[in-house]
Amino acid sequence: MAKKKHHLNSIVTEPESEDFYHQPGTIPGTIIVDANAPPPKIILIDYSPTEAISKEVETPEDCIPYLDTESVSWVDVRGLGSEDILQRLGQVFELHPLVLEDIVNVPERPKVEDYEDQLVIIARMVMPKKKSHGFHSEQVSLVLGKHYLLTVQEEPKRDCFEAVRSRIFKNKGIICKNGPDYLAYALMDAIIDGFFPVLEKYGERIEDLEDEVISQPTPKTLKKIYKVKRELLQLRRAIWPQRNLLHTLIQDENEMISHEVRVYLRDCYDHAVQVIDMLETYRELASGLMDVYLSAVSNRMNEIMKLLTVISAIFIPLTFIAGVYGMNFNTEKSPYNMPELNWYWGYPACLAVMAVIAGILLYIFWRKGWLENSSRLNR
Repeated sequence: MAKKKHHLNSIVTEPESEDFYHQPGTIPGTIIVDANAPPPKIILIDYSPTEAISKEVETPEDCIPYLDTESVSWVDVRGLGSEDILQRLGQVFELHPLVLEDIVNVPERPKVEDYEDQLVIIARMVMPKKKSHGFHSEQVSLVLGKHYLLTVQEEPKRDCFEAVRSRIFKNKGIICKNGPDYLAYALMDAIIDGFFPVLEKYGERIEDLEDEVISQPTPKTLKKIYKVKRELLQLRRAIWPQRNLLHTLIQDENEMISHEVRVYLRDCYDHAVQVIDMLETYRELASGLMDVYLSAVSNRMNEIMKLLTVISAIFIPLTFIAGVYGMNFNTEKSPYNMPELNWYWGYPACLAVMAVIAGILLYIFWRKGWLENSSRLNR
């Protein structure tokens, strides 16, 4: 395979934020290698309808004998932490400098680009976290050639391609009978289907938040809602461009993708649309939780005010009675100046009257339903 040498500028840096951007005036083709990125690990899977082999290769040059054979060669590069290997990878696969820039300088927006004898697909893969809420997100770059498929991943330890590897080695389905374009479809289908477990986790979180918002809303609940909304927005930014790139792969008459594979890509496109529908539903539910939270807080405040009002209403007549008998009248001057002060049972009678008035008021409030807790009724 003829090799072209591309002169690439490189910078080793440690990005300060998740959002990547070029500094103004950066030379096209400049690659930025993250100082904390893991070193690349190259796995070669070569298969045909009769056999399949898998091995780890030391250098990109070790892949050259497999690139022009009739079998399908899947070169999976896991990790972006070596400038030397990445540049040699670009030379072996004759990658345009801008392609290598898109592969290394992550994250890039998902897209598809057509180069001479190559089709480049930039996708974003998500997986749910096992021990906490949220998800892992990483860029996956696919370079489709005539007899090979090159994939480059950010992380070496996790991906959603294990089912595809299993189908290759167990010779299940028709993957071993088709070319690298079908392999590219299978990987894209695995990437799109990887969104469903993540969305399932968010559906459960939203249900829990709904119960929490109705029963016991707190400022922590508000923070949880905002966090869910931000994470759903990140998922939306990942899936929408991938739906567009799938539409491009289906509509464009590219010779790298056969007509039969385009039929399968339509099914993958349907899955992407389904993911978007679920995502938009969850975003609307998360936005509605904010209104429910405000209503719940307002109802809780109303319950408190109602309770204080009931207590005040009960003590108003009692305070009136206590105030009347707190006045200083001389009973010796007139028999009408509070004669009950001289009664033998005057004090117990006064307390009894107060208790009766409080009981009557509580009964009236209960009959009117003012003593019921609306949050308990909702539950």
